[in-house]
Amino acid sequence: MTSDLKNSPALPIVNIAAYRFAPLQELQALRTELLAFCGAENLRGTILLSTEGINLFVAGAADAIELLLARLRAISGLEPLKAKYSYTANQPFRRMLVRIKREIIAFGVPGIDPSQRTSPKLAPSQLKAWLDEGRKITLLDTRNDYEVKLGTFENALPAGVDHFRDFPAAVAKLPDELKDETIVMFCTGGIRCEKAGPYMESQGFRNVFQLDGGILKYFEECGGAHYKGDCFVFDQRVGVDPSLHVSDAAQCFACLSPLTADEQRDTRYVLGKSCPWCYRTDAEQAAEQLDARNHAMRAAMNPLPGSLPEDIFRPLRVPEACEGLTLLETFCRLLGHLPADYWEEQCRAGHLLDANHRVLGATDLVHAGDRLLHRHPQIIEPDVSGDIGVLYEDEALVVLNKPAPLPMHAGGRYTRNTLQHALDTVYRPQKLRPAHRLDANTTGLVIAARSNHFAGRLQKAFAEGQVNKTYLVRVHGHPAQDEFACDAPIGRESRAAGTREVDQQNGDEATTLFKVVQRSADGTSLIEARPLTGRTNQIRIHCAHLGFAVVGDDAYRAGDATPRLTKDVGEAPLCLHAWQISFAHPASGETVAYTASPPDWAR
Repeated sequence: MTSDLKNSPALPIVNIAAYRFAPLQELQALRTELLAFCGAENLRGTILLSTEGINLFVAGAADAIELLLARLRAISGLEPLKAKYSYTANQPFRRMLVRIKREIIAFGVPGIDPSQRTSPKLAPSQLKAWLDEGRKITLLDTRNDYEVKLGTFENALPAGVDHFRDFPAAVAKLPDELKDETIVMFCTGGIRCEKAGPYMESQGFRNVFQLDGGILKYFEECGGAHYKGDCFVFDQRVGVDPSLHVSDAAQCFACLSPLTADEQRDTRYVLGKSCPWCYRTDAEQAAEQLDARNHAMRAAMNPLPGSLPEDIFRPLRVPEACEGLTLLETFCRLLGHLPADYWEEQCRAGHLLDANHRVLGATDLVHAGDRLLHRHPQIIEPDVSGDIGVLYEDEALVVLNKPAPLPMHAGGRYTRNTLQHALDTVYRPQKLRPAHRLDANTTGLVIAARSNHFAGRLQKAFAEGQVNKTYLVRVHGHPAQDEFACDAPIGRESRAAGTREVDQQNGDEATTLFKVVQRSADGTSLIEARPLTGRTNQIRIHCAHLGFAVVGDDAYRAGDATPRLTKDVGEAPLCLHAWQISFAHPASGETVAYTASPPDWAR
């Protein structure tokens, strides 16, 4: 169409689509000028500038559109710029954008330069004539699948791509016999074919044409002959029919799929939320979300984050009692289980720092409230199991299946190979807070809160015994009774390696209910344990106290539960599994229950 608008429809807004491959320079200055020009003329849309040319979709009043085209045609190389016109009652664009890009149509294949050479162009009228006479040709639709869905030429072959960058891979899948046949490729306005044609020729296709001006030019000159449906356009119109009027198509806000009138009447189409192509039931959505979360968790733990050398910084807060002491005196007092000469060496090596990572000297004075750091250089942490499972999540909590061995929090030789580090990585920027703890060698259910508010409610429920927990335990020996209990008080003081012991005089009240599930021929028994209180190591201590130590537990001797030094994390499996849990949901108040599949030793 020429720029003569005397035959234009009565609709007031003129829409143009245009592109031109030509070497352009001084793009930043041109961008600034075009933004100012379009703003002054109240034009909206998108103009893409590149050293390879220009691509634009702009709408506005007729006079302003013609002024813009005149300005662009005054640029060296853009003199032949042609535009395709359509008309709407309302402005289809929200704002005016002028962007500088590496390519005006993203393709990513070096050596394709449409300003130097393109495939032969086939006029729309010639294509119609060929189709009228039934000539043997292959119509290749180079557009994305979601565009093809709204409409395409009869018997056209879709490229089968989600993005134009995928086109080379799609060409590689075409049958070899097509290389000698006549191929007419097409897209919305022709720009994609400018690159697709030369690429296909480079791959051995010998008779390739491109539809001049694309579908929009075909509509303009030939109407809808041999075409079924509408043409997808990248603005608020969504689609235009063969008369170049806005069609009744819509676009799903969720998946961006174009929707026909029939699809808009589908009950699965909810404005702003879903359509027949992306609708999922609540259960399906939850399953997809869990699958994605578990995939992210596997990626976060493989390779194990602690398997790569990295400086680790252990924090220390200076208490009131150390006000005015030297750095060396402070560390010796607070961490006195390590000898003074160790801390002197750490000072000399520059491993004691302030909160800003500034190295401190042994005689530097510290003050109450200061945050100090102890640097451990290039640490590689012992291996753990990274097979963390996400079983459920909602707005308030996340339910996890913790493997073993895996510490929950940083401590000792573990900082990155921990459950908390994995949660911080996968749920960032949200920081999940486990509401309770499991030993490093204990497997099973861990409940984590997604905010301080919900963490407070969950932790209170655990502390007040409002959470019902059932563990599976394999123990040495065969208990005489099928159901029994232990209420031996547990001491408050930590002993060797953080263990506790039965303290009949001053210990805290502790009660565990037991039920035998199976007595095995190997001399062990599988039992269910229900702790009614939540003391540290409670099940392990009570089992040992009753004479049935947990299999794999070297920390407590059967019969007296006297603690001794434990083995390293992961040396042998501890047969203790947090199996089932139920509690009042911190958001709804309704009772919820979760189960973690038993490990092999409990099946």
